[in-house]
Amino acid sequence: MKEIVLATGNMHKVKEINAMLSTIGISVSPQNKYNVTEAEETGTTFVENAIIKARNASKQTGLPAIADDSGIEVDALMGEPGVYSSRYYGPGANDEKNLLKLIENIRNVPQEKRTCRYWCVMVYMSHFRSPTPIICQASWEGYLIDKPRGTNGFGYDPIFLLPDESLTAAEISMERKNSLSHRAKALKMLLEHLRPVYEK
Repeated sequence: MKEIVLATGNMHKVKEINAMLSTIGISVSPQNKYNVTEAEETGTTFVENAIIKARNASKQTGLPAIADDSGIEVDALMGEPGVYSSRYYGPGANDEKNLLKLIENIRNVPQEKRTCRYWCVMVYMSHFRSPTPIICQASWEGYLIDKPRGTNGFGYDPIFLLPDESLTAAEISMERKNSLSHRAKALKMLLEHLRPVYEK
């Protein structure tokens, strides 16, 4: 197995990404395994932040790196939380506080106008100086509800209602989520880019 460092300490993401990339002989390790100092996410787009994180992880470990930057975009809030999804609440932000803030901000928005989408940008860098990182991006459309449901997901999953269904992203199985989600779609694109490199 060839090792790639994943620029996150989020074990949910490590598990999801490892499940797919192991099929082509790649083992993904979280950056905290190497005591990587986290990069400051100073970008204003998901692409910028993903590149910053991948370059930082690759530079500190000497390994190829994958980073993703993802978040939720709510139309009625002019794209918020967007790139600030993981720190939407402000200082002391965590999943629960971010979720409660978003619920409060959409509470007076009519249900039919609560359209939103998850975005994921996945970046692969073969080394930290790479001028041509592989960039894949994908979205997952949905609607927001104001009463959290389900325990299978994380982040905003408990209020992300799947189109044409009565289930949230936190109520479906991990296997199903891995076939539908923004991260799964971006990862499938990345897998196809990496396959010829790692299956030689």
